[in-house]
Amino acid sequence: MKGSSYCNWVKKHESVCGVIFILFLGQLLSFIMATTSFAASYLATRGVDAPVTLSFFTYFGLTLIYGSIMLFRRKKLVNLDMQVPWYYYALLAFVDVQGNFFCNKAFQFTSITSVTLFDCWTIIWVMILTWIFIGTRYTMWQYSGAATCVVGLGFALLSDARIGGGGGSSPLLGDFLVTVATLFYALSNVGEEFCVKQKDLVEVISMLGVFGLLVSVCQITLMERRNLEAIEWSTDIILVFAAYTVGSCLFYSLVPLLFKLSGATLFNLSVLTSDMWAVVIRILFYHEEVDWLYYVSFAIVVVGLVIYCKNDTNTAPAAIDVDEHSSVEYQILGEVSSKSRDSEVGNEVL
Repeated sequence: MKGSSYCNWVKKHESVCGVIFILFLGQLLSFIMATTSFAASYLATRGVDAPVTLSFFTYFGLTLIYGSIMLFRRKKLVNLDMQVPWYYYALLAFVDVQGNFFCNKAFQFTSITSVTLFDCWTIIWVMILTWIFIGTRYTMWQYSGAATCVVGLGFALLSDARIGGGGGSSPLLGDFLVTVATLFYALSNVGEEFCVKQKDLVEVISMLGVFGLLVSVCQITLMERRNLEAIEWSTDIILVFAAYTVGSCLFYSLVPLLFKLSGATLFNLSVLTSDMWAVVIRILFYHEEVDWLYYVSFAIVVVGLVIYCKNDTNTAPAAIDVDEHSSVEYQILGEVSSKSRDSEVGNEVL
């Protein structure tokens, strides 16, 4: 009786625990994003103008870690073929590198607060792209949760205007670069969500690292050679580069997990709080004044996240062709039902 009661309790609260875990994972990613943004902003203030090089080490780390796991798997499983074509990974890596480039470049012209605030445009792009290309259908409650998060972000924007926001050499140009970055990030998020629901996380992350590394090398060769020669390397700059790399690798490792559990839209709603986490870091390390509206903004965004996550129905979208010869279901990619297996066995016997 006690065992059955415990099982019933677990089943009853399983969805609640899942929501709590997803929210926690989203906020962990939001905090990591805030710390990497501070690292990029610090390098910009030190005159380091190498946005692609900054992300190059991230892709190198992903290639080294997850590429090694892929090679080990291929030794164990000879027939372990990629289910997603390589050119999809190449395209995904290209848009991801461009998103990092424009976002890191924006720190040269505007404040970290403005970058994190304007990053909210990714939500709009993601919801549009998932609706058009993946076929995701959102409920009215999910739209309400997203709208609530944007309202909370509006309070943060109002607070930022009240206290000045930290300025920048060319804020309008920086805001424009962030807006362009959000479009590339949205394309990357949607593409990555599609891939992780087709194949395991290790393949997606390792291929993103490999092709991201190749794109970064080409772009650095064409655009950043002189900028790298002009950098006055010091211990603190090297340490900040290392901290950014570690944080970014952890970020890229956890993002696909959140995509698999929920989706790109919830991820982008979660990282809206990165601006509030940035404020916490500013209070602790820089002792800067923070307007009370930031706390109101944080609370509203959390409420919006709960509304969206609680009503995440994960409606199955339409099928998507990954190549000319196959059509794969988005939600049940890589899975074969027991009925189809039984029918195949029966046909072989006949």
